[in-house]
Amino acid sequence: MGCGIAFVLVEIGLSLFGISYPSFFIADDLTGYAHKPGAEGLYSNEGEAYIRINSMGLRDREHTLEKPLGTFRIALLGDSYTEAMQVPTEQIYAARLEHELSDCPSLAGRQVEAINFGVSGFSTAQELLVLRHNASLYDPDLVLLALYTENDIRGNLRALYGKNNIPYFIMNEGRLVLDNSFHHTTEFRLQQFPLSAEAFEVSRVLQVFRHAKYKLKSFLEEMAQQQQMKDWEDPALRLDLLVYLDQPDPSWEHAWKITERLIVQMKREVDEGGRRFLVVSLSNPNQVHPDVQHRQALVRQLGVPDLLYPDRRIQALAKRENIELLSLAEPLATYAEQHGVFLHGFQNSELGKGHWNAAGHRLAGKLMSERICVMVESTVPAKDIQAE
Repeated sequence: MGCGIAFVLVEIGLSLFGISYPSFFIADDLTGYAHKPGAEGLYSNEGEAYIRINSMGLRDREHTLEKPLGTFRIALLGDSYTEAMQVPTEQIYAARLEHELSDCPSLAGRQVEAINFGVSGFSTAQELLVLRHNASLYDPDLVLLALYTENDIRGNLRALYGKNNIPYFIMNEGRLVLDNSFHHTTEFRLQQFPLSAEAFEVSRVLQVFRHAKYKLKSFLEEMAQQQQMKDWEDPALRLDLLVYLDQPDPSWEHAWKITERLIVQMKREVDEGGRRFLVVSLSNPNQVHPDVQHRQALVRQLGVPDLLYPDRRIQALAKRENIELLSLAEPLATYAEQHGVFLHGFQNSELGKGHWNAAGHRLAGKLMSERICVMVESTVPAKDIQAE
């Protein structure tokens, strides 16, 4: 009885002070989890923004499935960098694309829509499924795959990623085969339990406990990272750093092969739909730290020539497969160094770590829009000419 009264009193107190940590995700049979349509609330774990998920489960404004006449549509596939809960909607690179491309001569007189299909933690495998079952329904003119190499590569191999509640693609006799075995895992079934989700939605006390658990996990990961800086002999403490090494072990090479196959498959399906395809290799915090000494220290620690191995590998793939590619690490690093600014991180978390801040989104959006403008100068599909 006493515990129940205390619980209610704490709920009232949290409500009065406006303290809540809403969840924006639900279980999903296609991708394991997805945004909850209509969810909204303040996100402040890193940066701060009021988040609204639209009726179709996108961190975006509402869009009609049917493309309006005279509109150039871009489908943005990616993870938390594309979702961008850390900054207000008008500051994310999707919004910057729409703004910058309004000045593209080849798109003069046309409305530009950049539709945000990004979801935190999504792998290339999940993004391929989103392309097939969701993004293609909006009839995009261009599909942009935002590849975050720091964890997207290992995210495509269960042995390196460790998540059991999501789908993977596996290699079977040289072919990509979808592995949907997550449907039968306890973790996924618990996510589907409706009372659990509803309880967290209405109870601020439970939201605080969940937030505390997240903070504790982040703290422990940070401690592990600091230990890693002192003792490189235990690479498992920082899996993400291994992406800068050329084939650290067979698992990583296998993850790279699957990732490359997924990108090639995505290009093939986009081409078959008569659309353009652009891969954008995003920047990692270590790659674009404004302090050159910081970057060089990590280079020496890892025993590598630089921090650009993942970018070079994606570039080699793009050349082999005739894929349009924009690599952001080097131009963003140059900008950060010349201007002495952090493009990753926030005051309420840590500058130089984590996701793009407003400056990072602004610069990335500008560079993406310049490349897209060049791409559309070459040809204009007949269906677009007729629409105009």
